[in-house]
Amino acid sequence: MTKINAGVAMLKVMEDWGIDHLYGLPGGSFNSTMDALFDEQNHIHYIQVRHEETGALAAAADAKVTGKIGAVFGSAGPGATHLINGLYDAQMDHVPVLALLGQVASTAMNTNAFQELNENPMFADVSVYNRTVMNAESLPFVIDEAIKAAYRHSGVAVVTIPVDYGYEEIEDNFVSTAATYQTAIIPPNDAQLKAALPLIKEAKKPVLYIGQGVRGGAEVVKAFAEHFSMPVAAAVLAKGIINDDYENYLGSAARVATKPANEALLSADLIISVGSNFPFGNFMFNKDAKFIQVDIDGSKFGRRHEVDVAILGDGIMSLQRLIELGEARSADKWYKANQQNIKNWHNWRHSFYDDNRKPMRPEPVYKEINRIAEDDAIFVVDVGNVTTHSVRHLEMNGKQQFTTSGWFATMGYAVPGAIGAQLSFPDRQVFTINGDGGFAMNMQDIITQVKYKLPIINVILTNDSLGFIEAEQEVTNKAIFGVDLYDVDFGKAAEAMGAKGFTITDYDQLAPAFDAAKVSDRPVVIEVKIANDRPFPVDAMELDPNNFTAEQIEAFKKRYEIHDMPNLADLLAE
Repeated sequence: MTKINAGVAMLKVMEDWGIDHLYGLPGGSFNSTMDALFDEQNHIHYIQVRHEETGALAAAADAKVTGKIGAVFGSAGPGATHLINGLYDAQMDHVPVLALLGQVASTAMNTNAFQELNENPMFADVSVYNRTVMNAESLPFVIDEAIKAAYRHSGVAVVTIPVDYGYEEIEDNFVSTAATYQTAIIPPNDAQLKAALPLIKEAKKPVLYIGQGVRGGAEVVKAFAEHFSMPVAAAVLAKGIINDDYENYLGSAARVATKPANEALLSADLIISVGSNFPFGNFMFNKDAKFIQVDIDGSKFGRRHEVDVAILGDGIMSLQRLIELGEARSADKWYKANQQNIKNWHNWRHSFYDDNRKPMRPEPVYKEINRIAEDDAIFVVDVGNVTTHSVRHLEMNGKQQFTTSGWFATMGYAVPGAIGAQLSFPDRQVFTINGDGGFAMNMQDIITQVKYKLPIINVILTNDSLGFIEAEQEVTNKAIFGVDLYDVDFGKAAEAMGAKGFTITDYDQLAPAFDAAKVSDRPVVIEVKIANDRPFPVDAMELDPNNFTAEQIEAFKKRYEIHDMPNLADLLAE
């Protein structure tokens, strides 16, 4: 029987599953796999990052933008512990990631060796599969099982590898199961679908709420909205599924959101939730509304709202079948008022596009991003006020992609995430959009972008504050404290790391910088100094005359420069 190096046998299994690059930083406890990566470098590419957290976040982003498993490693001890943040991002956004952990040699385990940790308990919570390899012969089998588990459960698989096993020769007789692995789409049940039809027919103010479960089904969503004369709102992570200029698309709900989506969902008498587990539904969905929920996971039924009809099945297939079964609703006042509401919202946003005040508002920056963005651009967005700005002001066309750290909401996601996106799609334009707080957390890996010649356009909105938290403290605390950030010239810092850097303080500097970024063949960092103004809090609006005095409403409008944007209730009353 032919022999093969155990580390190489492991990598060949990964290759069978379509893994073509692996992030990490070498350590002594991982050197046997580094030897194998050297041997297999024409098939699986080692990507050296400057911090293991970057590698884990990049692997998670790989999975988010491709649907395929991402892969990362960390050496024993600190290399492994540095992975945790990125792995939790993958866990909480339900994407498959394989994490390989180095370990001291099997003969040194349980002897309090240098950098030896009992790594399994530490990774138990974050993982769907968590094993330590017990002998060299089982290494390819364990990796195969790990990858299947990550796909099956849409989560993190962790494999700890004692360093000596990767050096050993084993029988070359393992065949991976990649070629035979299959998944199935759950078709909806007609009886459940028909039970939903009377609620749709009786509704006066219906709203369709979509999540990632309808990804790839934009045309079906639109057909459903038009057949039943129903506005559409979406989860943040579903941004980009529907083009933002679609007349029935209201945007997302809660705080990282739009005014029209919140108003519609709080006023609705029927909400049809499809492929979403919206964590703020308890607060942002009208508690008195009838609720139809469609999902492939029955455990999610009723988690965010009492359910009147639960439909177990694929979201896109369910919407298509409801169109076939259900009687069309006429384009009534509710439908038209919501169309006018989102039109007013966009007009209000656009009114700031050419605002040249100093320091700047964010809208002129997004005008430039939208102007140079290619039809299939990928936007990797960090966490904080920048998430709110991006959800509101990126004008996506349905072919572009949007990714952020959703449920875990870790700052520092964008720079690593863009590395993953650009490596997975080398021919597509990739942006990062960062706050100054998040950018500083992983800015060292601009070096990685430079090293691998990734022409990523990194945009930083600097307001010298953890603005998202500052806004919370304004409401809950006796003082604003601990959120101020020391100002840094990130443009100069980027130049020092080998990228092309710009530091923008005036409106007139924006267009030339973005023009240069569009044609650059190396990473670009554009830092824009913006005002530290709280974004319009659409989850805490003081605009309803039934709840606020005329003076309070006027003060609120003045602070957030609200104009020509009546409430949905006013539009319905016209």
